[in-house]
Amino acid sequence: MRMITKSALRIGTVVLLALVGLNAYLAIGNLMHTQKIAALTLESSAIQSAISSVQKDLTDMETGQRGYLLTADPLYLQPYADAKGRIAADFAILRKGLSRRTERERSWESQVESVADSKQLEMERSIDLRQRGFRRRAFRVVDSNEGMEYMTKARSILTLLSQSESTSFARSEQERTVTIRKALAETGGANACLLIVTWCLFALTRREQQRLEIAVAQSRQDLAVRELQLFKLTSVLSNQARSKTSAIEANARLLLKEYGGFLPRQGHECAEQIKEASVQMERLRQDLLGNSEFGNEAEPDLDCVAVA
Repeated sequence: MRMITKSALRIGTVVLLALVGLNAYLAIGNLMHTQKIAALTLESSAIQSAISSVQKDLTDMETGQRGYLLTADPLYLQPYADAKGRIAADFAILRKGLSRRTERERSWESQVESVADSKQLEMERSIDLRQRGFRRRAFRVVDSNEGMEYMTKARSILTLLSQSESTSFARSEQERTVTIRKALAETGGANACLLIVTWCLFALTRREQQRLEIAVAQSRQDLAVRELQLFKLTSVLSNQARSKTSAIEANARLLLKEYGGFLPRQGHECAEQIKEASVQMERLRQDLLGNSEFGNEAEPDLDCVAVA
């Protein structure tokens, strides 16, 4: 059971790390995709702004042209001159914005730029005639509807470009919405799995901790039982040793008391050494039990045993 728990913890840890990595991968991938869509959206907005600028430039130029032809007042040429100075830069911005668009949209930009050039030539011709005093000839240029046709064609192409960009913008917004929903679903699923695995690992860890606590408590209990058994055994052995040493000491004393006068000198010394050894054994026993009041002394000389 313990091995199964350890294996489950190892596998759970690996799964947890894998889920963390997957969650980070999904988050980064969705973030990069969202940033890409946001860039496309900004690009589409910039193109729409450039289209509006070009259309405004053409309208301002035509307004200035018509006002000057009617009044011959040079002040009316100011909007014309301002728009004429801006239109080249606005077309450059539009071309750059459409550089990553379809061939059809780039073709439309080329067409509207060509039409705008023709419209500018028509306006310059009429203004030049009016400045030289040929009022009727200037109005004849306007009455030919050449300029109106250029403006109608330019507006039509610019409208097509604007509609195409509106479609692209709507598609980008729809894709962004789908991406956000997908990101929320993927992140939510990954986080749910992460939460479940984390909870399982916590439960397994808690269970293993409880098992270890129980094992420690059982070990302590077993140790206490063994200590008690050892204490009892030590007590029994100590009592037996005490009984034996007491008997040896008593016999040695009795031997010296009753037969000390009959023993030879060396036998008398051996009896004394036996008695002293039994006393030291008793002190050693007490030291081992922790109840000794005496210091350790040198072992008695039992050379008489060897002599005997």
